[in-house]
Amino acid sequence: MNNNLVPEIDGRLRKHMVRVPDIISSVCGIKIFGKLIKSLLFSTDVALIKNCNADAVIAVYPFTPQPIITQAIISVSSVPVFCGVGGGTTTGNRVISIATHAEHQGAMGVVVNAPIKNEIIKELYEKIDIPIIVTVVSENEDFEGRLKSGATIFNVSGAAKTPFIVSQIRKKYPDIPIIATGGPNEETIKATIEAGANAITYTPPTSGEIFKKMMQNYRQQLQ
Repeated sequence: MNNNLVPEIDGRLRKHMVRVPDIISSVCGIKIFGKLIKSLLFSTDVALIKNCNADAVIAVYPFTPQPIITQAIISVSSVPVFCGVGGGTTTGNRVISIATHAEHQGAMGVVVNAPIKNEIIKELYEKIDIPIIVTVVSENEDFEGRLKSGATIFNVSGAAKTPFIVSQIRKKYPDIPIIATGGPNEETIKATIEAGANAITYTPPTSGEIFKKMMQNYRQQLQ
């Protein structure tokens, strides 16, 4: 038997699933509580979460975080979940409360938005025992202040500038764990990895887009 060949098993019905790009496997990953995380699915769609091969889920959405949403995602997911707990529109004690609740529900980490104040990060660090993932959107942010306040991981989401921002962080902080958005294709993912990201966030096609392709195939079969 070739020990370098990884056996792969698929079911007849579950073979159709969302798979993260193979290139993401080349990152070193981030080991959290003994589990190695290389790919994170950026989604709150429970159907996609249940039918994807990503190592983890990053559940951030453009509304006030709600514990019932966190509960639904964690209950469906078969992989660790990192939950958005606010930091932009949602601030202060509400962030602390939502983060504490997320930890109790089983989240592996909490994600805070870029505008969050360092004082809130410090309070979070004192209250919870799971990683605090701070979102970064610019190379001009107060990285030193974030780290001193208790940030565990930086989550870089800088659109086309993401590889550049990652490289700037990596120059100053060689050992800080970095999650970063990979972009729309393998070239942008590769650029982000080469810039120094430890793990990559993957945005999947929507359920509607996947369903559209399926329906087109069904129609062709009936013509």
